[in-house]
Amino acid sequence: MTDLPEDDRGVAPSIALYSILGFWFFYTIIVTLRAIVVGFDAQWEMAARRMVVAVIGIIVTWILYLALRRFDYKPLAVRFVAAFSLAAPFALAMAAANYYIFNVYDPISLFPDAEMKKKAIEEGYVLISIVEDAMTRYFFLAAWAGLYLALSYASEAHRTERRAARLERAAQQAELRSLRYQVNPHFLFNTLNSLSTLVMRNKPDDAEQMIMSLSNFYRTSLTGDPLDDVPLEEEVHLQKLYLDIEAVRFPDRLTTAIDIPPALMNACVPGLILQPLVENAIKYGVSRTSSPVTITITAREDGDQLHIAVTDDGDNPPSDTDAGSGIGLTNVRDRLTARFGEQGRIAYGPREGDGFSVLLTLPIIRRGC
Repeated sequence: MTDLPEDDRGVAPSIALYSILGFWFFYTIIVTLRAIVVGFDAQWEMAARRMVVAVIGIIVTWILYLALRRFDYKPLAVRFVAAFSLAAPFALAMAAANYYIFNVYDPISLFPDAEMKKKAIEEGYVLISIVEDAMTRYFFLAAWAGLYLALSYASEAHRTERRAARLERAAQQAELRSLRYQVNPHFLFNTLNSLSTLVMRNKPDDAEQMIMSLSNFYRTSLTGDPLDDVPLEEEVHLQKLYLDIEAVRFPDRLTTAIDIPPALMNACVPGLILQPLVENAIKYGVSRTSSPVTITITAREDGDQLHIAVTDDGDNPPSDTDAGSGIGLTNVRDRLTARFGEQGRIAYGPREGDGFSVLLTLPIIRRGC
């Protein structure tokens, strides 16, 4: 059987040991103070033997811990029964050890009184003494067993929380990967269509330039982990590479404008988060008109939020009949939600006059990319 990972086991041995040592330490202190208050003779001799009993108690309680560990993954009712049942024989063993240390091993030095020695040889005295002491020690060991059950339950609850967090994180990462991987094939499909158009128009030089730009784009975009954020500067650079590709198709129609303060260039954003927005601006803003179109990428800071806008001034913006074509805005919305939750938002719609605008809102993060 494969061993369980460390965080999937029960109460750690170190925690159990500390709890056992703590219980026996306080027990020894309390019993010693009681002996001093009562005024027993031979205090030093009794203290030494009490320490021996405490060491035996630690060993016995540790064995009890090893026995209880075997029930860690049983139902709670079974663990309760096991804890309070197993405490009984261990308490009896402790009582027997205590009787031997104080009453059998050199008893004269501790009990010189003739009456005590007489009691010690009476019929049934040994058994009665051990049973009475065992009852007291049962409640002591049962208290520790109850503490162990509480620690075990808390550890189990913590493991469940960690497991749920890992599963949630894994699901989120899987979703982010899936959404991120949608972008590259979609972009490649659009670019190959453009390349095909150039070949059919017998423009080999333009086609060669587009292939080189495509190579540079993929060389840059595929080097990072799809789960990693990238600096806004790098994301804008990738969009410039893509716009260079599209500029080959639309040399007289496409103009690009970037307006981002230098202080925001190191802000972290999901990789290729702007790609579908720029693609849509090309698809709906540039390719549908014969007039010059400017695609503008801007960013501004508002408190702890970053606003990034991609706009165009084309005269034929997307309408309701265009909804559902490609991954576009849906992909961006889902990626923002998966990455930032309610802090990641997207708003879009026609601009006043001509064109279309998409606004992304996300928290400003300056580390980790």
